[in-house]
Amino acid sequence: MIAAATLARWQSALPFWLSMLLLPLVWFGAIQGGWALLLPPLVTWYLFSVLDGIFGLNLENADPETPDEDLYWYRLLTSAWVPLQFCTLFGLIAYVSHSTHLNGLEKFGVFFGVGVVTGTIGINYSHELMHQRNHLERWLGDILLAMVLYSHFRSEHLLVHHRHVGTPRDPVTARYNEGFHRFYPRVLKQCWFSAFRAEREKLAKKNLGWQDRSNPFFRYWTLQAAMLALALLLGGVSGLLLFLVQAGVAIWQLELVNYVEHYGLTRKHLGEGKYEHVRPHHSWNAAHKASNWLLINLQRHSDHHYRPDRRFPLLQTYTPADAPQLPYGYPVMTVAAMIPPVWRRMMNPRVRRWRQMYYPEITDWRSYNRAQNPMPRT
Repeated sequence: MIAAATLARWQSALPFWLSMLLLPLVWFGAIQGGWALLLPPLVTWYLFSVLDGIFGLNLENADPETPDEDLYWYRLLTSAWVPLQFCTLFGLIAYVSHSTHLNGLEKFGVFFGVGVVTGTIGINYSHELMHQRNHLERWLGDILLAMVLYSHFRSEHLLVHHRHVGTPRDPVTARYNEGFHRFYPRVLKQCWFSAFRAEREKLAKKNLGWQDRSNPFFRYWTLQAAMLALALLLGGVSGLLLFLVQAGVAIWQLELVNYVEHYGLTRKHLGEGKYEHVRPHHSWNAAHKASNWLLINLQRHSDHHYRPDRRFPLLQTYTPADAPQLPYGYPVMTVAAMIPPVWRRMMNPRVRRWRQMYYPEITDWRSYNRAQNPMPRT
């Protein structure tokens, strides 16, 4: 176990700061053009896959009782990213929109790379921030999500996903044998309505209508409108279109990860809309060292759902006896998810073994496969 005193050293936090190198990389691509536009996706998707192969697994856990004050360098990382991403995104909109050395395809390429970064890193950091009780951190998380026009993710994630993961009420629990090409359009539609319904029901318990100003959707809409207006102001119609390109790529990156995290894993229905409690075995775990540096331990997802209040450096990894394991880190798994035959060949046997290991008494999985079990009681 990593002691709190060791964890508190800046040297221990330093590997997680590797994500900062992606920001000058997208600037370099915009200035250089041509081949340099490939660097952000190549580094994010492929270099860290290679590094996973070199560094292997990290099976060591930090002391979960480490106090918050000993996590300064980790908290600084996620908070400092917000202004840096903001300046990079809108600085590039102003620069690229008025550039003459880049053709239309190259401008698209710049913002495809930006979307890889705002999705892989920005949305991931917003996920860490939204789980904190500190109001400033939650606001920073909202700002990151507004930069990719996906603000409702906070409501959906906190009020729906964590509560109903592995049940028919959770849109982002990917169903067994459901290809990403079917999952993606489904969640784009269902998640927004799911999030809005959750906030409306939360207000109704206080005898308030959805129009009440405490509904966070009004904050979401205001922040998103401000981002769109700023993109239009800095880059005109071209700047607005480039902003939308990066937002679309970022959302695609997020939902690829959502697809991987719980594919085929369901909670047992106990009857009358009651489901078993969430356990570590309801999320796929991955202990790959380098990609966990890049993704601030997001791949220790089994522990995140078991203890969502833990900050990322304290998330625990599990053995195969306690949680199902992915064969590779997210960079490889998300690429595989884009190729349904490869994905099914890789993951369906693992899901079947998981079912036999944890639920040998269930012989008919059809209602689970189709998400046709009763909705969980609220």
